[in-house]
Amino acid sequence: MKKFFVNFICLFVLILLSCTGAFAFFSDMDSTHWAYSQIRDLSEQSIIIGYPDGTFKPDENVTRAEFASMAIKALGQEHANVFQPIKFTDIDENYWAYDAIEKAVYFELISNDSDSEKFRPEDSVSRSEAISIAVNSLTTEQISKTKAKEVLSKKYKDVDSIPAEFLITAGKAEILDMISSKPDRSDYMDSDRPATRAEVAAILNNMMIQAKLNPNAKLAEAMRKKTGEGFVIENASVHGSLGTIPKNSVFPIKVNRGFSSQYSVRGEEFSATTDENYVTKDKYILIYKGTQFKGSLQSVEKGKWFIRNGVLKLATNTIITPNDQNVIVRAEGNVTVKKGRFMTWVRKVFKGEKINFKQGETIYMKLLRDIKIDLTNGWIYN
Repeated sequence: MKKFFVNFICLFVLILLSCTGAFAFFSDMDSTHWAYSQIRDLSEQSIIIGYPDGTFKPDENVTRAEFASMAIKALGQEHANVFQPIKFTDIDENYWAYDAIEKAVYFELISNDSDSEKFRPEDSVSRSEAISIAVNSLTTEQISKTKAKEVLSKKYKDVDSIPAEFLITAGKAEILDMISSKPDRSDYMDSDRPATRAEVAAILNNMMIQAKLNPNAKLAEAMRKKTGEGFVIENASVHGSLGTIPKNSVFPIKVNRGFSSQYSVRGEEFSATTDENYVTKDKYILIYKGTQFKGSLQSVEKGKWFIRNGVLKLATNTIITPNDQNVIVRAEGNVTVKKGRFMTWVRKVFKGEKINFKQGETIYMKLLRDIKIDLTNGWIYN
């Protein structure tokens, strides 16, 4: 009875935690907020983060440096190698966001044409600046100022106060449905108003969607689907830049320590590593060489003469990618001893086989649910 009560309490707590996670990943956010899904998705990818007290503060502002950093992460270019020093006079290489700002210039999200130009890193990013960066990440069709004003006039009451230098960019953004505003200002462009954290999340989310379809020239090269040699997962599929390893796919891992049906115990933890890429039939890289798998022994039974053959079953729960992403991945595999037809028949009749699995040996795991991967940067989606 005591054991039942403890199990019931544990189950209740797990259900409570899962419900809480679904509706309040930040203490000041819930599913009724207009930008809930965008904030949730970007926070899961560490593109945006909350405050130490567990809040998100959706109505606070974002600095220009913070937005540059977020934009580069959203485009998957935080690890890009860029060798193009920037000339802003108010930041240097010691500034925390220098690397992100340098990349934002290289990928033509912002310009840095003048030797005396300031970046103003601690100023709040305005809505026009945030929207401009989002549009600059794309290859877009040219439109006239007349066309831009015509498009914008259908929705925004303050179209006449939109700065002339922002008018065409704003028109393009509207055509592409990239402009997001808090509900009480949805019919105003508010070009010069500082963008809120929630608006920034929505704008970045829209940018990510469009950039996968029509990135600018430099981003297109950087966002190319990566190819290479490796273990081919035959039933993997590719749609645009998204790859899917479907449930029941089988793949090899090399364990980092040995196990035995005679001395290992259920629940014992293990780690394993991929010593080659996992690729599609067209050589697009799904999982990179060096990815770590972690899990535990799911089932262990000793081999006993005339009673049973030994059993060793492994189950993974986490993988750690070379870009330090931790992802829940469920897979399982049985450790077996290689044998010919005769020994297979012998073990069916004369049971008692012992299984000894050495460090560095390969086991094939079967995936228990789909894995989706961004083929441009290796990011895995839960």
